[in-house]
Amino acid sequence: MSLQQGQIASDLALALKAISSATDLEDLKQIKIDHVGDKSALAKANQALATIDSSQRAEFGKLVGSARGEVNQAFEKKSIELANLRDSKVLLTEKVDVTLNGRRTLKGGLHPLTILTNEISDLFIGLGYKVAEGPELESEWLNFDALNIPADHPARTMQDTFFVEPLDAKLVLRTHTSPVQIRTMLYQKPPIYVICPGKTYRADELDATHTPVFHQVEGLVIDENITMADLKGTLDYFAKSIFGSEATTRLRPSFFPFTEPSAEVDIFFNGRWIEWGGCGMVNEKVLVACGVDTKKYSGFAFGMGLERTLMVKHGIIDMHDIVEGDVRFTQSFGVGKR
Repeated sequence: MSLQQGQIASDLALALKAISSATDLEDLKQIKIDHVGDKSALAKANQALATIDSSQRAEFGKLVGSARGEVNQAFEKKSIELANLRDSKVLLTEKVDVTLNGRRTLKGGLHPLTILTNEISDLFIGLGYKVAEGPELESEWLNFDALNIPADHPARTMQDTFFVEPLDAKLVLRTHTSPVQIRTMLYQKPPIYVICPGKTYRADELDATHTPVFHQVEGLVIDENITMADLKGTLDYFAKSIFGSEATTRLRPSFFPFTEPSAEVDIFFNGRWIEWGGCGMVNEKVLVACGVDTKKYSGFAFGMGLERTLMVKHGIIDMHDIVEGDVRFTQSFGVGKR
């Protein structure tokens, strides 16, 4: 390539004009390739210096270097100018009005069943009880046999109980939290004062008053000289604490394999009697199975469904509202509101 002063000046002018005419950074990228990069005319002129006579090399080298420096300086200046222009447009087109109200999201919160469970736990902890828990997958012996529920009892059939395969493993999804009472008596010496809240399972269809997965809270007291009077006083206190000072309880004779005598517990609430749960004195056969000295100790037990307690307390008429997870239901309890 031959070098001429006029050509260098022409290439310089062409490069400066192209840079000056760029309207955005995308245009400037192509201009850099054409007039500033290694394939530009001035870059090729710089490469051709090695081919000219040594007597002219210094003169033309200075000329080419000056031209390339001027182009690079113009390019940098234009690049800064276009970047500032882009940023200004972004500020105008993507501005945020900080005076607008923020987007409000729902607060998280506990389910009303959990709130009720905690309320009951706190109530009995205040009376000196402990909260006991156990596995939901339970042995048949702890769920039935230790509670004096015989092998031919209807509750042990497939219609009421979820048996876990293989069947010879003798495992079930617990049908009540009473196995926790058995575990407590097996591993703890009297006196025993515990409540056992938790999830339980029975083969029921979901309808307005039943659900196959539900929650219970059971209480157990084993101590010296425990009587039905102690049970009645405890249930009265429990009812008044949950339903209000006007609530009271009554006991109706009933039968449960694990208590003797046994009773159904009703509460008087909102002007009417409502079935609440079951209770009774712990059957001596259960105490013996757990190694408790029946000559020294006696005890009582009671159990209530938490869903039923919640429905009675708040006038809920359909179990679906409790179990289906509709946020509007929890909001009605002041939970998860904005």
